[in-house]
Amino acid sequence: MKRLSTFVGIAILFMPLLGWSQTTSGGGTLIGQDSSNRVITTAVPFLTITPDARAAGMGDAGVATSADVNSAYWNAAKLVFIDDGLGYGVSGSYTPWLGKIINDMYVFYLSGFYRIGREQKVAASMKYFDLGEIQFKGINNEDLGRFNPREFAFDLTYSRLLTEELSLGGALRYIHSNLTGALSTGNIDARPGNSVAVDLGIYYNKPFVSKNSTLSLGAAITNLGAKITYSDANNRDFIPTNLRWGGAYMIEMDPKNKITFALDFNKLLVPSPPRDNSTPLLSGIFGSFTDATGGFSEEMQEIMISGGTEYWYNNTFAGRIGYFYEAFYKGNRQYLTGGVGFRYQKFGIDVAYIVPTNQRENALAETIRFTLMMNVEGKARDNDSVTD
Repeated sequence: MKRLSTFVGIAILFMPLLGWSQTTSGGGTLIGQDSSNRVITTAVPFLTITPDARAAGMGDAGVATSADVNSAYWNAAKLVFIDDGLGYGVSGSYTPWLGKIINDMYVFYLSGFYRIGREQKVAASMKYFDLGEIQFKGINNEDLGRFNPREFAFDLTYSRLLTEELSLGGALRYIHSNLTGALSTGNIDARPGNSVAVDLGIYYNKPFVSKNSTLSLGAAITNLGAKITYSDANNRDFIPTNLRWGGAYMIEMDPKNKITFALDFNKLLVPSPPRDNSTPLLSGIFGSFTDATGGFSEEMQEIMISGGTEYWYNNTFAGRIGYFYEAFYKGNRQYLTGGVGFRYQKFGIDVAYIVPTNQRENALAETIRFTLMMNVEGKARDNDSVTD
């Protein structure tokens, strides 16, 4: 990161106020926003980075796949469907960022769950984004010093069975974003941003014994929370509130071979550009379904699609492939993903890799992402009744 130019340092400095925040002035003219730009941007976009290599290998699909220690990120309701024989588990994931050109920019995700009983599980997780060390320069090329921008989010999650096949879950999240430190330049005073948010999820898991298969459906609203500011109360921006829904179908071909097909849809519940960031939070969320200037067709383009397939042999070796699609005028992220997994007794490892398919460089292109996990069996407990 030390090799970055002065321009990058200035861009990072003003990104919260110009690029990410898209603040409006009194006349309603968007600052730093091309009127032809249709890409929805938010503050703290690191919250939307896929943290675990398993989902990353499946095209970033995860709202309805089988539950594991990283379920809380995708759908809080899935958590309770983790194998009842497990008492607790922990997982750590490492994702290099811009790995082809920078060696000190990364996302680290730590997650753990604990079984309260058959009907209830809780989890805690932390996502940390390190942007590396940056040399800041002012408008007149004056030296503003060096700083290491960092962002993190800390979550607490609760998940409960309602019936044998249906569960609900929720999470509380604290978000901290420190991109410039307490830096003042010209008439701009930059400071760290803070916010709180919640996740809400529902999950349905229906086995078909006669067909040796399972159908899973899930939906989750994530990062539903207060706007964030890096300067003052007049410059607040939306965080990436997201609606995710989808399904997964697992087929057990024989006792040692099974395959899962998953499909997710995502839509940011954030006003479409051009926008006025003074819009109240709830108005912006509900209005995000009908505010695109291009009408219904543009609203449909704001839906991102993730699809993936996972194959397991003997619950030990896994192979994964997936695809992520985002419309051209909404960001144009399109990439093929692949991954492998291995489980042995308490331990597991997942690896993922991204290949862009639209001739546009991706921040994760040609980088390998890792997840390490450990699951521990719990003590036998009395079975609870979900009908009581």
